Amino acid sequence: MSQSATDALKRFEVENNIQSVEHDSIFKYDPSQYQDFLKAKPWAKDPHYFKSVKISAIALLKMVMHARSGGKLEVMGLLMGKVEAHTMIIMDSFALPVEGTETRVNAQAEAYEYMVEYLDLIKKTGRLENALGWYHSHPGYGCWLSGIDVSTQMVNQQYSEPWLGIVIDPTRTISAGKVEIGAFRTYPQGYKPPNEGPSEYQTIPISKIEDFGVHCKQYYPLEISYFKSSLDSQLLDKLWNKYWVNTLSSSPIFANRDYITGQIGDLSEKLEQAESQVSNSKSLLFHDKKKEESQLDRITRDSSKVTIEQLQVVGDEHEHEHEHAEHEHFSFIDVVNESGHYHIKNSRVVLKKGWLFGKLTGLIVEPLHQQIIVNYKTN
Repeated sequence: MSQSATDALKRFEVENNIQSVEHDSIFKYDPSQYQDFLKAKPWAKDPHYFKSVKISAIALLKMVMHARSGGKLEVMGLLMGKVEAHTMIIMDSFALPVEGTETRVNAQAEAYEYMVEYLDLIKKTGRLENALGWYHSHPGYGCWLSGIDVSTQMVNQQYSEPWLGIVIDPTRTISAGKVEIGAFRTYPQGYKPPNEGPSEYQTIPISKIEDFGVHCKQYYPLEISYFKSSLDSQLLDKLWNKYWVNTLSSSPIFANRDYITGQIGDLSEKLEQAESQVSNSKSLLFHDKKKEESQLDRITRDSSKVTIEQLQVVGDEHEHEHEHAEHEHFSFIDVVNESGHYHIKNSRVVLKKGWLFGKLTGLIVEPLHQQIIVNYKTN
């Protein structure tokens, strides 16, 4: 693998916080223990039983590659894994021969036949993990469950428990650098979840807001973490080399040109809608005014997100153009962004036309050209 691909893999692992496990016990599977767990059905007593998901780096990369191969069309695949207490562990994933549209994807008879045959063959190779869920892509419009997704997940949880639903946005992954992903489980029919307070904000296109709002209380997100082990290294290198070649073969700006245009158009529509609501109100009560301010605040967040994503893409391309540029040496750098504060010692970074690139002693800590430098000292 080339040095640039190796560096990119390190960056991918750091940006997605992929943790190395000290031993390979996580791959051990006990069929009898799993059967005892299925008989106990702890999720039936607690709709919020499963709290977190651990995804192997191999499974993550395979899902991202599959999602990107679909372009604007949704793709679908299956998750393989096991359960440990309140955690669902995804060991592997594989694509299904399903042709989706730009807004939906459903498995048909051919896909189900393929799935059954695949699961049968993989068990013959010694892989004893079970199907643990499904994944599909939302190209350009975020990670959440639509009405159709909720129905699909509910049916699977009714007949195939334990079952997980994962959504990946390959378009936003290209723009943001970090994998845009969400893991979800639906509540039982008729269940009313307790008021859990405001969830993490995410940008939803205006054409999807209604579908998102109607169903957002019918499911809940699980906390996601990633892992890799010594057994993954060789396969991960080969997979990454293929992914990296495909990534280098197309410019992110060119590949995402329709997404960028769509994001700007969506912002324009939201601003027009907000302006129309204000102008149609002869008098704004305090409650209405607060509502309008909240709507404008969301539009401001969306606008900031679009700007940051484009700076990320432009910065990455600019960095590739100047890979052999002279490096500036710093004894320390303090940087601050919305994720927190970082103090980095003995740093070696690229400064070019005001950009600060993340070449930090050979390891990418953050996409630093998104951050604010508040203090630094050169050697």
